[in-house]
Amino acid sequence: MTRSDFTSSDSVRSRRPLRHARRVAFGELRLELGGCLSEIVVVYETWGRLNRARDNAVLICHALSGDSHAARHSPSDDPGWWDVVVGPGKSIDTRKYFVICPNVLGGCRGTTGPNSLNPDTGRPYGAHFPTITTADIVEVQKRLVDHLGVRMLLGVIGGSMGGHQVLEWATRHPKRVRGALAVATSPRLTMQALAFDVVGRNAILSDPHFHDGQYYDKESGPDVGLALARMLGHITYLSRQAMQEKFADDLLHPRDVATEFEKKFSVGSYLAYQGDRFVERFDANSYNTLTMAMDRFNLGATPAKLRARLARSRCRWLVLSFTSDWLFPSEQSREIVNALLALGRSVTYCNVESPCGHDAFLLEDNLATYGEMIRAFLARLIGREESVPSRGDDDAYALRPTSIFHRHRVDYDRIVSLIPRGASVLDVGCGPGGLLRRLKRRGHAPLMGVELNERDLVTCVRRGIDAVQADVNHGLGALGDRQFDLVVLSLALQVIRNVPGVLREAARVGRRVVVSFPNFAHEKLLGSLAERGRMPRASRLLPFEWYNSPNIRYLTIADFDAFCRKYGFRIHQRVGLDTGKGREVKGDLNRLADMAIFVVSR
Repeated sequence: MTRSDFTSSDSVRSRRPLRHARRVAFGELRLELGGCLSEIVVVYETWGRLNRARDNAVLICHALSGDSHAARHSPSDDPGWWDVVVGPGKSIDTRKYFVICPNVLGGCRGTTGPNSLNPDTGRPYGAHFPTITTADIVEVQKRLVDHLGVRMLLGVIGGSMGGHQVLEWATRHPKRVRGALAVATSPRLTMQALAFDVVGRNAILSDPHFHDGQYYDKESGPDVGLALARMLGHITYLSRQAMQEKFADDLLHPRDVATEFEKKFSVGSYLAYQGDRFVERFDANSYNTLTMAMDRFNLGATPAKLRARLARSRCRWLVLSFTSDWLFPSEQSREIVNALLALGRSVTYCNVESPCGHDAFLLEDNLATYGEMIRAFLARLIGREESVPSRGDDDAYALRPTSIFHRHRVDYDRIVSLIPRGASVLDVGCGPGGLLRRLKRRGHAPLMGVELNERDLVTCVRRGIDAVQADVNHGLGALGDRQFDLVVLSLALQVIRNVPGVLREAARVGRRVVVSFPNFAHEKLLGSLAERGRMPRASRLLPFEWYNSPNIRYLTIADFDAFCRKYGFRIHQRVGLDTGKGREVKGDLNRLADMAIFVVSR
């Protein structure tokens, strides 16, 4: 194994003093579950400057093993745990934002925690540190934010346990948060995730050197138990694919590390190394305290309870998950998103394609997606759209095979004219948001897109457009009846598997549905097929060969008329376009139009 095989999200962390950390003390803190701490100290770091309006502050909430040192303060500084995201010119740009990152209550890097002195005894709290909750952690952060003179946070961002803090901020202090960025998190832990924490705590508690939590003055503490807990944790942070790629080829060639743990296999030496390094910088009592707070967190165990809790929020939301994360699986992020959609909140969501597992949000591998979405979302909160790289006409992007909804949008001009001023619009298969951008400039609100393609979602966020990643073939069940004035399906019917189901859902969610599709009965297409004996291919409307076409449906205007009669859709308007000549056609639309636009309802 090479040294690079041992890199992880922990690689940059150490026990070295935090050179840029500051301390502030506050008075008594009454805890959510009872009891109190007579005094609390908070260690924190800041980057950038608070502007005159005091509205550019971004609070970073760290995960279980993090601390206040999120990023370097200078080239000579030690690396921070989120250097890939925080810094000058980075996603959280410290030239623009006043960035705050405190060590959490219960931590072990300066903020009051189990290794702090208990003023009542003069000894460290140890295992007698009171049981705290995520709400207690957030209350301490709120006191720090008040101390720094910030009344409204531009954004609160965190991943994993830090994401729990984001959810708590948005629902407990809704008037203090403009944007919530919840990354790789959940409304509560799965029973599997909780079980791993239980085993980790038992490893610590059963270590003979635990000494009932008062090991600070002993020759040795529960190092073995804490290392085992961290080894177990590292397994959950990686995906199956990441572990296979990292260790399978060198299965029987472990790195020779100085450890008492088994190192017969490469994966074993890796875990031993990570466990031993963790012991150097973390406290076992803090591990127990913080995992217990995480395990107790529950924003809502049912969809109704989750909606009720999230209904308190008033901010915009960015929710990010990762496809290979099985510790905080993407379906849990979708629970949050679905609740926000049902409440009509402004939300953007992407399930980032990644092989890296839960640790993906700490690594560079997928930064082009999640980092750019964070950058663009923060820019939107301060009222600015990020620039979008030019690729020609906004509505005429090249097809990418990863998106079943990505098409030339030659019908947008006419669709916009069919939408009443001020109407709310859901664009199903919105692509990079070309139509929604036009409607936004006309003053329409609310606007929302649904899209599968990751790259297009990034562009939507850059344009200040809410968009959620979803496969509409599975329905729009998270959205309420008549939640939008119009639902648009532009050049989507021919690529949808469940056409009747999707159209019924669209007609439920919207008062009317605008549908556009290429008309395969167009005389030029039929003539080409008859004369050449080959499937027609046009440069703008149908720029595909038979073998790479995304179209799975080949319908005509007459077919859609019959479909509407069969399934009970009322046709309000029928428009035929000749896209080659750029004009609307009259007469026999089925023969003369190469594209059709229908406005329907049920």
